[in-house]
Amino acid sequence: MSKLQGPLDSLNQGHWFKLICGASYQHLSAVRSLTLAYALAGADCIDVAADRAVTIAAREALSVAAKLAPEAERRGYGLLSGASPLLMVSLNDGEDPHFRKAEFNPAACPPDCPRPCETICPAGAIAFPSPPLPLSPTSGGVIEDRCYGCGRCLPVCPIGHIITRSYVSTPEAVAATLLPDTGVEAIEIHTQVGRLADFTRLWRAISPQIHRLKLIAISCPDGDGLIDYLWSLYQLISPLPCPLIWQTDGRPMSGDIGKGTTHATIKLGQKVLGAGPPGYVQLAGGTNNYTASKLLAAGLLRNSFLPGSVVPENHNSQSFIAGIAFGSYARVLLSPILDQLETGDFAPVNRSPRLEDEPKLLWQAVELAHELVKQLKSLYVVQYYNEIQT
Repeated sequence: MSKLQGPLDSLNQGHWFKLICGASYQHLSAVRSLTLAYALAGADCIDVAADRAVTIAAREALSVAAKLAPEAERRGYGLLSGASPLLMVSLNDGEDPHFRKAEFNPAACPPDCPRPCETICPAGAIAFPSPPLPLSPTSGGVIEDRCYGCGRCLPVCPIGHIITRSYVSTPEAVAATLLPDTGVEAIEIHTQVGRLADFTRLWRAISPQIHRLKLIAISCPDGDGLIDYLWSLYQLISPLPCPLIWQTDGRPMSGDIGKGTTHATIKLGQKVLGAGPPGYVQLAGGTNNYTASKLLAAGLLRNSFLPGSVVPENHNSQSFIAGIAFGSYARVLLSPILDQLETGDFAPVNRSPRLEDEPKLLWQAVELAHELVKQLKSLYVVQYYNEIQT
């Protein structure tokens, strides 16, 4: 085994780790810090919003990570990620919960409201001015760049005051995002069963740039006719110049809620593995600290079988989950450190905070990220050390 494996090697060998920053998450300093910490921890892919400012922030973090990689390796992080993670952007062919923002005017909120929306928001995206004053629509409410559309605030509002605003990737926006100077190397298209015409429209906009990409992913939730729909997509986009991932979106943006959220994505992953078209299968939607162990116990990870163990005859390359994407759980895991960076004594006065400027916080963040990443990488680290010692 080579020490310096690239992201596509991880995909092929079944220990692919993707960080989802959020398809509509545009908090630049947080995206930058998350990208830096997870890149140093050994992530294979960083998935961000298809926004030019966001991709620039992520690319800058990846450049910093490359410079800090020797120190990360010395500390025991990222052993199997010698190459930089792929930078991916998410696109959509129609309305999708990943591509929306909550909004409301706090001036209409009852003065005695307990503000459950503020408490439940995992992104800290809801704010009220203090002390209460006559408000304009822009003086409070949803902090747009922090909101990633999870929707948890909607049902808890006592007066049903919060709404969402959705958006769809336009051909012009796609073309701007995929220009060579953005550094984007991969795309993910969010779709749903029954949207073949919409997918085709978006695919035609993307097609001129496909030859530049190293990876294409298609994310789709379960639904009646799912397998037939995936086959229709495969026939439309084939042949491809790069690998293809089917992302099974079990329970979107719910990984930080609790242990049980991972069941839906594992069940959907098994469904696509058993009947789906060619390509790698990667989990998302409800993934958390329990996902890898449950896959391992079910024999659905390639590294479920240690060197020297007997692999069942019915296990082949299409029998394994190739990797896991972590979104809300991965972000919330690091949120206490990022909050310190932005609001505590570490926060700079005249510019956005940079995680690399605070080594103590940086390596605390990397350690937390590594605890998640190593769930997919640890067996390969053991194998790597065994090989270099022989």
